[in-house]
Amino acid sequence: PRRERATRRRLRHRGTSDRTPLMDTAGFPPTGAGPGHRIESDSLGGIAVPIDVLWGAQTQRALRHFEISTERWAPEVLQALAQVKRAAARVNRNLGAVPTHIADALCVAAEEVIAGRHADAFPLTIWQSGSGTPTNMNMNEVLANRASELLDGPRGDGRLVHPNDHANCGQSSNDTIPTALHVALALALTRRVEPALHGLAIALRGREAAFSKLLKIGRTHLQDAVPMTLGQAFGGYASQIERARRGLVPAIADLMPLPIGGTAIGTGLNAPPGFGEAVARELAEACALPFESASDRFALIGAHDPLIAAHGALAAAAVSMLRIGNDLRLLSSGPDTGLGEISLPANEPGSSIMPGKVNPTQIEALAMACMQVIGNGSTIGFAGAGGMLELNVYKPLIGHLAAQAARLIADTAVTFTEHCVRGIRANEAKLASNVDRSRMLVTALVPHLGYDAAARIVYRAVDVSSSLRDAAIAEGVAAADYDRWVDPAAMAGLAPRKEGGTKDASDPA
Repeated sequence: PRRERATRRRLRHRGTSDRTPLMDTAGFPPTGAGPGHRIESDSLGGIAVPIDVLWGAQTQRALRHFEISTERWAPEVLQALAQVKRAAARVNRNLGAVPTHIADALCVAAEEVIAGRHADAFPLTIWQSGSGTPTNMNMNEVLANRASELLDGPRGDGRLVHPNDHANCGQSSNDTIPTALHVALALALTRRVEPALHGLAIALRGREAAFSKLLKIGRTHLQDAVPMTLGQAFGGYASQIERARRGLVPAIADLMPLPIGGTAIGTGLNAPPGFGEAVARELAEACALPFESASDRFALIGAHDPLIAAHGALAAAAVSMLRIGNDLRLLSSGPDTGLGEISLPANEPGSSIMPGKVNPTQIEALAMACMQVIGNGSTIGFAGAGGMLELNVYKPLIGHLAAQAARLIADTAVTFTEHCVRGIRANEAKLASNVDRSRMLVTALVPHLGYDAAARIVYRAVDVSSSLRDAAIAEGVAAADYDRWVDPAAMAGLAPRKEGGTKDASDPA
């Protein structure tokens, strides 16, 4: 249509965006704001910003310069950054570095962000400056504009609170962003991940107890092995999750030292004396965690080993959860032609074409989440190693991956527990049938007959398609001896082993 062609020509003339340009074609800031915009200024000059938003000039420039994909900062990271800003405002007020009325207004503005208000005021993606400066300034501008409003002032160039001199006093993006990441991840691990894994372990222990007397055939290499109980299998799963939970303890401890107060590279230039220590105390009280000022801030600005290690603990949990999920998928396969030893809850119809089909969807969701966390391990490792000299410039990526991992592990552990593990049922008839038919029960004959004689028995059973018991009797084993020696319950440790009988003297073993 003619109108569409005209629109395309107009867009080609104006560039790739159909939004009103915020700077003229020569790159100079506009002389005045158009309808629906106000002027915000930074060290590069003025720029038009939509009148109804809380952010300022640097955020608006970042929106233009980093139009890359859709991955945004996790809400918990932004809320943690607001906690850092609130703590800094309180300390700056107490130290006399920021006027009391301005610091108080900044604290109230920060509390609004912490409470989840103004979520639309943080539009930037994580693909930005590697220090996270655009996001640090986004927070500073939002808090400055909102604090100005709380003081009955305007937004923009006439505001009563300065984003750098007041909201960012004593700070740098280089220390506030990693501090916020430490706080966000420590809170996620202690308040969400650890309880979620604990709940999953308890549910698995519950299945262990429920299935403690049910015999099944163990499997190695996907082939029949010796008997065990279904409870023993679930006990092993529970131990894996408990181990993963314990692995969070050192990771959390390493997140407690904070780089705040180190400013640009760790020296603390422009921060008031005692600033970092005081902010750490404020955060410790607010979060009920033992945060402290890092003894070496250089290490936490130039590198982010504690964040990488915390992600490693989450990846270890993902490995365990994925392994457990895969086992449960195999054990529940069927129901008619698979292993079918357990049944998973039927949460929803599994097929749009096959009536009655129920799929292990909860485990599939868990598997995808765990694979994401495991795969991100390589990326976060490269990002951690990529810092050069006094600054790691992959802070947004590291923060994004660490927060995502914590969220995925916590959420999937909770849903897996609630919608899968608690509803698992044992198919007792199938379990018993598999035990009775397994030729690997021959392993119990080895101490009495020797390996070679036992092997002859199992090969005879295969060749003539007979039961293991019939094959053993055909090889000269007394029926009473076979029944005494081949006791699946005793083999699984449920009953004492029965002794007696004689070893075949003709067997050299």
